[in-house]
Order: sequence, then C-alpha cells, then structure tokens
Amino acid sequence: MLLIPCPFCGEREEDEFVFGGDAKRERPTDPTSTSTEQWVDYVYNSNNTKGESLEWWWHAQGCTKWFRITRNTVTHAITPESDR
Repeated sequence: MLLIPCPFCGEREEDEFVFGGDAKRERPTDPTSTSTEQWVDYVYNSNNTKGESLEWWWHAQGCTKWFRITRNTVTHAITPESDR
C-alpha cells in the first residue's frame, strides 16, 4: 500500500486519494484556435516518465483538497511540494 502525505491531513493510505495526472502538463490556452490534432494529443497522449514526476492528487475521502507531490515512478518515493 502506498502512503501519501496529505499536506492538510497527514500521511494516509492511497485508497483515500484520486490521481489527478501530470502537474506539469499544460492545457491549450485558446480552445477556439487549437486544432483537433492538438486536442487529441493533449487529451490522449501523455509522457510515461521514468523517475521523478510532479503529480496532482485529490484527497477524495479526506479533506477533499487538491495538492501536488513529486513521486518517483520507479521507487514510489514521495516528496511533498512543500519539501522541494
């Protein structure tokens, strides 16, 4: 079981959380001028980073707040955003 450090509630088991995706990923700024190909790329294609990845997590079964952590995708070691 992965233990995730919620900055508001402390360390909790991963089943209380929902993964929100890559925190470095940027949504296209102007939807009206974005091509279909660019939207498809944004929605369906993501990097599968090996190593440290900045991620969004939602504490769905706790404080219901969103926060970011850096998680090593190989070792699952987690560094809260406030520790960076």
